[in-house]
Amino acid sequence: MKAGAIVLFSGGIDSTTALYWARERFAPLRTLVFAYGQRHGIEVAMARQASARLGIECDVVEMPLRGLLSSALLADGRPIAASLAESRREPGPPSTYVPFRNGIFLAIAAAYGESHGCRRLVTGFNSVDSPDYPDTSAAFVRKMTAAVNEGSSAGKGGGRFRIHTPLACLNKREIIALGLDLGADYSHSVSCYRGSEVPCLRCPSCDIRSRAFAELGMEDPLLLRLRQEGKT
Repeated sequence: MKAGAIVLFSGGIDSTTALYWARERFAPLRTLVFAYGQRHGIEVAMARQASARLGIECDVVEMPLRGLLSSALLADGRPIAASLAESRREPGPPSTYVPFRNGIFLAIAAAYGESHGCRRLVTGFNSVDSPDYPDTSAAFVRKMTAAVNEGSSAGKGGGRFRIHTPLACLNKREIIALGLDLGADYSHSVSCYRGSEVPCLRCPSCDIRSRAFAELGMEDPLLLRLRQEGKT
């Protein structure tokens, strides 16, 4: 891969929209999926399938962080909040925050991109719906971009990296609306923190997603597919 872009892809709403955004602008594309021990590991399988349906090469980074880092997403014993409002009553970052996760992902993606001759990294980072996550902010991305360029061959005259964050200033409703305009398929995108293809509808991620589709006046394509397949 000597051009195009690498999309950090989880298969959720944000990264799915970012993938379709990148398809309009860069070729070839490759998705990079992280299996980091998350309790909602089904997203890895779904992200692989979504990449295959679009004919995009996908690589999975096996990076088991469970037992090393503290997060409810890594099953550290803390409960997952029942709603976004409940999660925001927690002091500091929410229990579902994985320490420096996006920094870890970007560092690996940059090394991967340097190895494959690609300097564009596309993310679905969203700081509007996730202001309590410190690794989604514009300041964080600027400083990570500087660090990546300083600590890679870019600092020795190689091509400069650029980290694209097309969704950073959009809320979930706006992100979904953009994706629908781009033809995004959300029927296989999973967001639930509790780890099932059938969403729990009572975690912060499900809360945000449900509200966004309600605001758009449409049924969540994932729920529609699951019902049609007799899974709900």
